[in-house]
Amino acid sequence: MRFVSIDKKEQGRFITRYDINYETEDGQPKCYEIISRNSNIKTYEELHGKSADAVVLVMHSVDGERILLNREFRMAAGMWVYNFPAGLIDPGEDADTAAARELREETGLNLVSIDDHIGLSYSAVGFSNEMNVVVIGKCSGEIKMSDSSFEEIEAAWYTKEEVRKLLKNERFAARTQAYCYMWSRE
Repeated sequence: MRFVSIDKKEQGRFITRYDINYETEDGQPKCYEIISRNSNIKTYEELHGKSADAVVLVMHSVDGERILLNREFRMAAGMWVYNFPAGLIDPGEDADTAAARELREETGLNLVSIDDHIGLSYSAVGFSNEMNVVVIGKCSGEIKMSDSSFEEIEAAWYTKEEVRKLLKNERFAARTQAYCYMWSRE
């Protein structure tokens, strides 16, 4: 693959669409469409990003017996999907601060401990360069409705048995599905 150019196509409120032009090994021209949180990509190197755009929260109950999942209406899918709480990291925030804020905003729960971080990963590498950091921890409190009128989120705790049933019958975000499958089989 030989990079040729990147062209900004459309600027949205939250994402920007680009065409990445390149040549294949045998010299054929190709164009790959992507979306990005970065509204000003001009070079191949800038595609890679340097830090997380968003945080994903893998939260367990304090006793470790339940996992926190959001059931949320996702417009891109046109349906309710199970997902981990997640959100953008605001300017000036680090991942831990964003995790605590997003947890409160989406679920009403309080972050009790951060047990680990999983390094940078891509949200949807097939069409976006958005990067996440995963924060694994414990939380507690009383679940409340999301404080955002722009998000339809129903948070709840689930046991391993309940998760196994959900995995058979419900739609999930891929990262959430994979983690929940492994967790529910422990």
